[in-house]
Amino acid sequence: MGERGVVVVGQLARDVVVRVRELPAAGTSAQVTDRRETLGGKGANQAVAVAQLGLPVSLVAVAGDDVIGDHLLAQAAADGIDIRHVVRRPGTLSGLIVEVLEAGGRWRYLEDLPDPVRLTRADVEAAEPVLKSAAAVLVQLQQPAAATREAARRGREAGALVVVDGVADAEMASLADVVRADEHEAGLLPDDLLTLGPRLVALGVDGGNRFFWAGGGVFLPHPDGPVVDTTGAGDAFTAALAVALVRGESPESAARRAVAATGQSVGRPGGRPALRPW
Repeated sequence: MGERGVVVVGQLARDVVVRVRELPAAGTSAQVTDRRETLGGKGANQAVAVAQLGLPVSLVAVAGDDVIGDHLLAQAAADGIDIRHVVRRPGTLSGLIVEVLEAGGRWRYLEDLPDPVRLTRADVEAAEPVLKSAAAVLVQLQQPAAATREAARRGREAGALVVVDGVADAEMASLADVVRADEHEAGLLPDDLLTLGPRLVALGVDGGNRFFWAGGGVFLPHPDGPVVDTTGAGDAFTAALAVALVRGESPESAARRAVAATGQSVGRPGGRPALRPW
């Protein structure tokens, strides 16, 4: 691999999206108007987005040893993702996320993501060869804290750009170059994250995203256009932000790339990205 790549540390799952006009009342049924089944989970979605944007990418995640895991990893490999550090957990069913999407973009998730399909510290330690050569490490904080801290620490030691996605505490913020949180997570973050170590903070706020960096900042509204489903928009955002920074773009330019990526994601159902490279 001639170009230093991106490593995504996060969730892999089977993603099932069913569209209905409206949810049925209890004891009744509704006709599904559209159904999609694909590789999903926040980690896999971000890895797919990085690959679509043209950088080499490896995924550190957990799949079961079932036939669904076989299909998910085959899809990831077809997407151009290095899957050598995806753990196949013996005796475990691969993770499952079912999204029920109503007209108007209202969604509900049903998740089966038990501990066996989540990363452990040992899983991250086993991925040392790829982590130590990464240009960027994207860490999904919805994984267990011991695993995410290990991933961020190893990324920091390797001199990689460390991007953490989720509710970062003071310790995790001190290991991060970039912290990204959605509108629901932003209120749970420590005050003044920039003093703890990150050089760029991206927060979802009402109507858009606010970005802060040393000596500057910008508010960017959500892109114009129809919104079918917001699922996965944050994953496309995080991936595009990281890719732009790895390529040497300024914080403001990277911010605009990230927001544009969300606009490419929300016009279609499901969390799988479909980004246009730049």
